[in-house]
Amino acid sequence: MARNTETTIIKKYANRRLYNTGTSMYVTLENLAAMVKGGEDFTVQDAKTGDDITHQVLTQIIFEQENKGGQNLMPATFLRQLIRFYGDQMQMVIPAYLEQSMAALSREQESFRGEANPMAQTTRMIEEQVRRNTEMFREAMGMFNPFLAGAAPSGAPGAKPAQQSEAQEGSSDDLAAMRREIAEMQKKLEALSGAKAK
Repeated sequence: MARNTETTIIKKYANRRLYNTGTSMYVTLENLAAMVKGGEDFTVQDAKTGDDITHQVLTQIIFEQENKGGQNLMPATFLRQLIRFYGDQMQMVIPAYLEQSMAALSREQESFRGEANPMAQTTRMIEEQVRRNTEMFREAMGMFNPFLAGAAPSGAPGAKPAQQSEAQEGSSDDLAAMRREIAEMQKKLEALSGAKAK
């Protein structure tokens, strides 16, 4: 069956009912979840104001799916860490990072699906994803941290092995230098506060 490339408009009414304008039928969150799984694109609009509330409705779908027995995709540790990022200076990096991570995972899943040993393949896929996530995170952090900006990620395209090790040594040298400077500043502050106390 050919995939529908048009975006369907779903209208949400005050009574919380969802109306699919493409099929002229009322739908449930379960129906919308099936549309997502089937690759159908849709936008949810508030029927009264016309505001785009797709993000809220997708979050509701995830909440419903997570409440079903045995379907938890998000471990409690992940959820706690995610909550900690709200209001943090890292908040602006997280959405793009998560989006790229999920896109990479989706690309990889097809190649691992028909393998003879699914458990070994899954482990390998997770390890590869963690490696890529670490690289992406270092690249994102390089935009905000001048000490990491010059360091090429260990698996960055175009970075030669010698350059990679030099970059890693350089970043660890920078970190060691920062630690020394902080320790010296602490000593000076302690000496100053001790002199004032006398």
